[in-house]
Amino acid sequence: MTGRGRDPDRREPVISHHPMPPAATPSAADRSRSRSEDVLKLHRLAHSGGSAALVQWLAARLGGWTGVVEAGGAAGPELALRGAAELSSRGVRSAVLHGERSAALLFALDGSRALAAVLDLPHHPGASALLGDAAEVLALVLRAEEAERREERAERAESRAREAVLHLLMNGRLSTAHQIAEALCPSLPDPMRMYVVECRAGARGEVARLCAELTGGRAWTVRCPVYVRHLIALVPAGPAAPAGAGGGHDPLAEALVGQARDRAVGVSGHLWLREAPAAYTQAFHALAVARGRAGRHARFGPGPELELAAHTAGTRWAGALLAPLHTYEPRRPQDPGAQELRATAHAWLNFGSHATRLLKVHRNTLATRLRLIESVLGADLARLPDQAVLSLALRLTPGGGDTSPAGAAGGLCGPDGAGGLHGPDGAGALDAVLGHPDLTAWARAHLEPLTGPDAPPGARETVRAWLRNDAHLVPTAAALGISVPGTRKRLTRIEALLERSLLQSPSARHDLWLALRAEELAGSTV
Repeated sequence: MTGRGRDPDRREPVISHHPMPPAATPSAADRSRSRSEDVLKLHRLAHSGGSAALVQWLAARLGGWTGVVEAGGAAGPELALRGAAELSSRGVRSAVLHGERSAALLFALDGSRALAAVLDLPHHPGASALLGDAAEVLALVLRAEEAERREERAERAESRAREAVLHLLMNGRLSTAHQIAEALCPSLPDPMRMYVVECRAGARGEVARLCAELTGGRAWTVRCPVYVRHLIALVPAGPAAPAGAGGGHDPLAEALVGQARDRAVGVSGHLWLREAPAAYTQAFHALAVARGRAGRHARFGPGPELELAAHTAGTRWAGALLAPLHTYEPRRPQDPGAQELRATAHAWLNFGSHATRLLKVHRNTLATRLRLIESVLGADLARLPDQAVLSLALRLTPGGGDTSPAGAAGGLCGPDGAGGLHGPDGAGALDAVLGHPDLTAWARAHLEPLTGPDAPPGARETVRAWLRNDAHLVPTAAALGISVPGTRKRLTRIEALLERSLLQSPSARHDLWLALRAEELAGSTV
């Protein structure tokens, strides 16, 4: 921290411990008035610009180098550094160090630092008094700034710890998540509802405090590591929870939106903590609905989640399919292991390229990991069908699943039943899962709105074209013979119809592909 000025000569200095007498001084009244104005200026700068502005003003006021030096430090003119060392070793509060054509005036700030000014001789007549006054103010400012930095570091550490808890929950590591969360307070609620609050940038801290206030300190909040305008809150469910039990009435969501009309809130269903990935997906889909509602909040719509409907039929299939991933051992210690690859796949399927923010990795690292996952599983993750099947398998094995291959065949399936492994066994195993009566009922309920009375014309055809083109807008628009903005508008209307997010991740595209495949296997049309 320095002001402007030239580096003085390097002649061996002489040290004294008393201020230098001024060569010529103005009247006592003028000195008093000038000093009062300078002290007032110092306090104003301390409040408005902090230590940096204060030191810069001193340099301009005194016409020489001014800065904070430390005993044993290397930043600053040699004369000032020697003076700081002398100040510290002799235990004095102020000193003047003389060179051939300049002098260093030093005033102690704390045990090791000093405010120093290196001025040409003869220097400003009131320099000693000004620096003495400034040192008192600067010492307070530096302590306040250091306290603020410590607080910021503590906040960043807590924020990262909360992100880690969220990451563990999303990957089924409940025991570790509980241990970390207990240190942060409050405990993770179980059962719970998950809220995703969308607010203006920079307002997440305010929303977190409001959630704590409205829930009596029981809401466990974390800033979304992917979307900078989202705050995630896990709130205890049940009679004591702030969320109402009936219809669209939700006191917490209403209060959050009532504080600022630019907010929107999506709320999951009543789920157990082990179902946190499903809860987040539900809340995110509800948020897409909430943006279009006058009340700016919505609770996830009716119908079971796919992983709940497929649990009976698909758990063993999913464990067998992911066995090569779960048993993967890296060739080098620095390479990602099975858990890292699984977390990478889960994050990428949910957030696409934004997964780098969640995983805290470079985009090239993400691409390399995805290629490795493709190699291990024999998948083509550029294709939506392989993405959909991997997404289902991951959701059915939240803790890593059973890695034994007994009872099911592995392999991801492609768009027409022949898939990433291009083997009939893999396609047959998936079809056996999707052909289960529970999945057939789920698919019909999931797709019914596309042909219901509120469906816009061509909704089903639009969805089919979008899925056939791997959820890419440009080829979908070409297939439909309409513009890209027109295609986007259609899909936005279908989002409101399905009460699911399609164009933002997490997207319902994987579930839609699986629902259409299950419908085809059932040999019926909705």
